[in-house]
Amino acid sequence: MTHRSNPICFIIPPHILRNVAERGNNNQKASAWRALHISDQLRGQRQVLAPIASLLAPSTEGKRRSVYDAKQEDILPGKLVRNEGGKATGDPAADEAYDGAGATYDLYKEIFDRESIDDRGMRLISTVHYLKGYDNAFWNGQQMVYGDGDEDMPEKDRLWNRFTKSIDVIGHELTHGVTQFEANLAYRFQSGALNESMSDVFGSLLKQRVKNQTADQADWLIGEGLFTANVNGTAIRSMKAPGTAYDDPVIGKDPQPGHMKDYVKLSFWEDNGGVHINSGIPNHAFYLAASEIGGKAWEKAGMIWYVALRDRIRWNAGFQSASNKTYQVAGELFGPGSKEQQAVEHAWSQVGIKVEVKAKKVAA
Repeated sequence: MTHRSNPICFIIPPHILRNVAERGNNNQKASAWRALHISDQLRGQRQVLAPIASLLAPSTEGKRRSVYDAKQEDILPGKLVRNEGGKATGDPAADEAYDGAGATYDLYKEIFDRESIDDRGMRLISTVHYLKGYDNAFWNGQQMVYGDGDEDMPEKDRLWNRFTKSIDVIGHELTHGVTQFEANLAYRFQSGALNESMSDVFGSLLKQRVKNQTADQADWLIGEGLFTANVNGTAIRSMKAPGTAYDDPVIGKDPQPGHMKDYVKLSFWEDNGGVHINSGIPNHAFYLAASEIGGKAWEKAGMIWYVALRDRIRWNAGFQSASNKTYQVAGELFGPGSKEQQAVEHAWSQVGIKVEVKAKKVAA
């Protein structure tokens, strides 16, 4: 079996942290530079794809959650504070990580018939209180890791709340694990933006399901609640209106495009080719498809995207391939020419991508 490298996926993109490092006050600059430095160090540690051990292990069923406390150190996973079925700790970060992992498990199991992240009952491991004042959260190929944000700063300087506060962030990062075990989308350029978009899609669906919201009731924001009141912004991304999530003198202005005409061309050294920026385009396509289909987005639109991720989309897929595959899956699940398939086609068209599916030749 071939080992494949797996990227460490962070919820806060580097362009935001760089803005803070350049524009913030002394406390904010120091915190942002620290987060950037830690991220660079972690990326430099070669990650061997976690599925290998899991694929060789016997399958298990049911939730298996473990939450650890790093106690502001960098040793993972840390001290065990709550196992599956254990009582609440009273620590908001630990209990939010536990509950968010459980809700994510429920979404994938009850809606998509998936047995945990790897579909083989993988234990959901979370570590909270990672380092002191760490402004990020990430999936490292094996577990979730959450920083506390700026909780140690004076109130007037704080930009970030604890990173377990937004349940869609938990769903986003755990979905990086799902993608890792399925399409294994290369973390660069359009395939990397698709990787990020898939995490936003299922992170948003998780929040919507927990709140029992229909597509038209949802806010379609990613990371709502991460910003403190000192930031002029509602979230780190908006699937409904990419480019409008924040506009702040320290954080910067949301650079996400929602249409291919505004696609941002960056080098690999800039956010792996803009994976956190151009994800706004497929994000908006999903929002449009889910809104046209209507109802609870995880039931139909989510099923289309999940089956496409699981069975059709592969490691080097770009936006065109994603549009074709989701269109095909919609036809298979709900029928050719169905409302659902038309909604998928309309959605991609509205972000500047025309579905291109060649008709299969019928044998004589």
